[in-house]
Amino acid sequence: MSIGQPFVSVIIPHYQDLDGLKVCLASLDVQTYPRDRFEIVVGDNNSPIGVAAVEAAVAGRGRVVVVTEKGAGPARNGAVAASKGEVLAFIDSDCVSEPEWLSEGVAELDRFDLVGGHVSVLVRDLEHMTSAEAFERVFAFDFKTYIEKKGFTGAGNMFCRRELFERAGLFRVGLSEDLEWSRRAVSTGARLGYAPRAVVGHPARITWEQLRNKWKRLNAETFGLMDGQRGQRTKWLARNALMPLSAIAHTPKVLTSRELRTSKQRLQALTMLYRLRLWRMFDAVHLLVSTRPG
Repeated sequence: MSIGQPFVSVIIPHYQDLDGLKVCLASLDVQTYPRDRFEIVVGDNNSPIGVAAVEAAVAGRGRVVVVTEKGAGPARNGAVAASKGEVLAFIDSDCVSEPEWLSEGVAELDRFDLVGGHVSVLVRDLEHMTSAEAFERVFAFDFKTYIEKKGFTGAGNMFCRRELFERAGLFRVGLSEDLEWSRRAVSTGARLGYAPRAVVGHPARITWEQLRNKWKRLNAETFGLMDGQRGQRTKWLARNALMPLSAIAHTPKVLTSRELRTSKQRLQALTMLYRLRLWRMFDAVHLLVSTRPG
């Protein structure tokens, strides 16, 4: 028995992705954190393949809890309710943790109350990326910026003590649940910090359709966060009208990024940047029109 280290519950929301879940669990098998000091709880979002298939993938390494309410937030809530750790470590089922992930994330709780780690973007072939992959290598999952400049962390690589989770409350649905939950936690006085050595890898989106669907969801969730704010619709329109201009402002980031290796990859990322920002502007207008009062 390891002494002096908190017992950790690793919380994994899952839906219909057994291959990803198996890879995620395999990465947890080789953690440097003592195995007798953490448990794994998978919150399965009522996957059509059935709980028996999910349990077979877990293969005794943890418990599976079926959560019928749709969404990653409710899946996390259900897994937390079934867990017993004093520390909660959140990772998504399509992510791969580095061996030091748990040790580094838990260690940062000596300095902070809420911790987000580093997320590296995984691609199939570093020499031959799609435009979507090149874009995500530069822009996706920038937890350092989220934490240090925007005041929140993503829940795909997040650590907190159970007492903070209980104080802040459950993840909500119909909005950007990790952003909203982080800000709610910080509003209780929690200190938010970045753990650069608590690393997980997340696969990049490969196609335009996958990237567009991601941002369609994020646009709707962000719009939901503004619900009830004074001047919500005016603020939303003004913010998104600047999307094409923001692409110009972000062009130097593509040109200087160390995540890309060739001029072709930089051109691919730039093309996707401008295409996506223009699409987001039109999608924002569609949201306004489709939710117009009366």
